[in-house]
Order: sequence, then structure tokens, then C-alpha cells
Amino acid sequence: MKDVFHYLLLFGRNGMRLIAEKRNGKKRKKLRQDTLLFHLMLILPVVVLFIYNILPIPAGILMAFQNFQPGKGFFGSDFVGFKNFLRLAALPDTMPALVNTLIIAIWKIVGNLVMAVVFALMLNEIRLKWFKRTVQTITYLPYFLSWVILSGILIKFLSPGSTASSVGFMNTILMNLGMIKEPVYFLGTNETFRETMIISDIWKNFGYNSIVYLAALTGIDPTLYEAAAVDGAGRWKQTIHITLPGIAPFIALMTILSIGNVLNAGFDQIFNLYSPAVYETGDIIDTLVYRLGLVNKQYSLSAAVGLLKSVVSCILVLLGYKLADKYAGYRVW
Repeated sequence: MKDVFHYLLLFGRNGMRLIAEKRNGKKRKKLRQDTLLFHLMLILPVVVLFIYNILPIPAGILMAFQNFQPGKGFFGSDFVGFKNFLRLAALPDTMPALVNTLIIAIWKIVGNLVMAVVFALMLNEIRLKWFKRTVQTITYLPYFLSWVILSGILIKFLSPGSTASSVGFMNTILMNLGMIKEPVYFLGTNETFRETMIISDIWKNFGYNSIVYLAALTGIDPTLYEAAAVDGAGRWKQTIHITLPGIAPFIALMTILSIGNVLNAGFDQIFNLYSPAVYETGDIIDTLVYRLGLVNKQYSLSAAVGLLKSVVSCILVLLGYKLADKYAGYRVW
């Protein structure tokens, strides 16, 4: 009887194991089918990425070390070594473009970070859900509009106007408030162009950038606020001692990851809004590459600029991920 019970128990265990394996096998098969569909969806974007972003890399690198002539092609053009990089260092436009790129990019990074955090904290204090959703929708909207569209709006909005009736909205407000006596050409003078680019970029992106911090705020334990309220802490002290420390790792992470964008000052924005009158403060590396390569047809020189920027950006991105792993516990691979 004991042996019979032992065999029944063994059979029951094996049977349950077989049933569990069969169920797990069905789940794995369904998971493979679902993931297969997602991978099939990625085929077209990957092909486009390969054709337009990966495939041209070897040719662009080769062009940077050649005196490229379109008629001779990549293999017929003369190899000149580092001559293009030496020419680049001697160009009078190179250093101003680098300085403008660093100033605009760094201020954009800092401004977007600060405004996104402040906006997320303010939005978190709103208790009316319908009002909160409305504000979020309004602030997110500019992010999804291209700079081609926004540039037309900003040109009209910031226009100094040729007559009193054609003065832009911003100049009208500032003149009515007595802050200025005459219309200011925000996009046409070196004194205001750089600041206009920074402020308009922050306006466009701060709402969308706040999503990360709003998500981080939901992860803070509500009992901490209850305990602080019992101890007599107001909303300001709760924000200082609970909210900000709670999202500090996310702030550090986003700051570190943004290091890779130090040389990206925003080609789309500046290209659609700048003019030769503001090259002194508005010309950046990307617009310099555009003018050298497509306008002046100095293909090898523009390729050298692009290669140099890509190498530096790659180093900064790797440095950012290394710092993110060390100080914020974030790893990509």
C-alpha cells in the first residue's frame, strides 16, 4: 500500500510538472508570436535608418580626408590627410560658431531642466484634475509642432513691424508696459537673437520634458507627506525636504544624459530663424556645416566639421552614460 501511494504521488508530481510545462510552452509560443509582430513592424524604420544614417558614414569619413570632387567620386578624389582639419582651424567662422554652439546649447540644457522641474512641482500642487489636464495639454502642444511652423509664428509674434499697425504682439505688449520705447528686432540683432533662441526653445520643450518628473513624483511615498504634516511642515517645507530629494536621482540622471547634447544647439530652430545679420551670435556648428557643404560646395571641409563634431559628441555621450551608471544607477547596456 505504501508503494502504491508513493507511485501515485510520484505520478501526480510528474503530471503537474508536465501540465505546467505545457502551459508555459503555450505562453512562450504566444509571446514569441507577439514579439515577432513587433519585430516585423521595426523592419521599415530600421531599413530607413540604415540607408540614411548608417550607410553614408564610411563615405562621409572618407570625404573628410579628401579633396572631394563630385565628378571623380569617392575613389577618384585626391587624398589630402588632415589638410581639411587644418583649414577648418584657420577659418574665421569656426571659433565663433563653436562658442555660439556651446553657449546656446548649455543654456538650453540648464533652462529646460530648471523649467521642467519647476513646472512639474507646480503642476503637482494642482488638485482640480480637469484644470491640471488642460494645462498639461496646452503646454505639451508646442513640442509636437515643428520649427518650420513655429518659426513662422515667432517671426510674426516678434516682428518689429514697418508701421505701427504691423508691430508684433511682443513688442506691442512691451511698449504698452513702458519697458521699451521703440520696437525691438528680436531676430535681427546680435544683442537679442541668442536669448530669443534659448527662451523659445525652453517654451517649446519644458511641458513635454516635465513628464519625467511628474512620473517621478508619483513614486514618492504619500505617508512621508502625512508624517511631515503631523510634524507641522507646510507645503514649502514638504517640497524642500521630501519632494526635491525624492526626484533628485531623476534630476541628476537627466542632467548627466544631457551632456551628449552640448554640441547640439538646435539646427532646425536656428536655421529657420537666423539671417546673415546675426551670424556673429547665432551661427552654430550645424549651420556652418550647411553653408560650407550645400551653399559653398566645400564638401570635404563640411565633412571634416561634421566628423569632428560627431567624434566629440560620441565621447560626451559615452561619458554621460558612464556618469549615469556611476552616480544614478542607470545603464543602457
